[in-house]
Amino acid sequence: MELWHACAGPLTTLPKKGNLVVYFPQGHLEQVASRDMSNFDLPPQIFCRVLDIQLLANRENDDVYAQLTVLPTTELIGAKLDDKEIERIGVHEDGDGVTTAKSTSHMFCKTLTASDTSTHGGFSVPRRAAEDCFPPLDYKEQRPSQELIAKDIHGIEWKFRHIYRGQPRRHLLTTGWSIFISQKNLVSGDAVLFLR
Repeated sequence: MELWHACAGPLTTLPKKGNLVVYFPQGHLEQVASRDMSNFDLPPQIFCRVLDIQLLANRENDDVYAQLTVLPTTELIGAKLDDKEIERIGVHEDGDGVTTAKSTSHMFCKTLTASDTSTHGGFSVPRRAAEDCFPPLDYKEQRPSQELIAKDIHGIEWKFRHIYRGQPRRHLLTTGWSIFISQKNLVSGDAVLFLR
């Protein structure tokens, strides 16, 4: 859940199970058919209770989205409510749904460069990000390195070699990185996010 929220971004908020939401059927009707909405005899908005929330990711491009299951409710038809009343009916005390993610200090996001996406270089990890998100390296070794196992948003494991080398010395993900890049169809300008 934390990875999903990190991918969705800090401005993404979701209702909790049991919350009251407003559903606008016209958007779905326009996607389903190019018919006139009046054929369906639906109001322009329908008050609904959230029954379930699923946090999902597209298998093709890892874009994240939420699927909400809602149930129409008739308790508010024709009601004129002030802000406090809307807030009161919108939240159940025992709501156990999804909320925004808490910020974490063990996360970094980087926009990929041409060097990061080439097949021979590797992924250059900012020093502070490597020290915060990855297990510590033994800097007493001549070429400090370790194997990292990371899971993507779908739960698939990826193995990378994390090494500290070069002039000037820098953190790199090498072995396994080019496979990850090609399997995910990543290009310069895409972003990757690591979370521990």
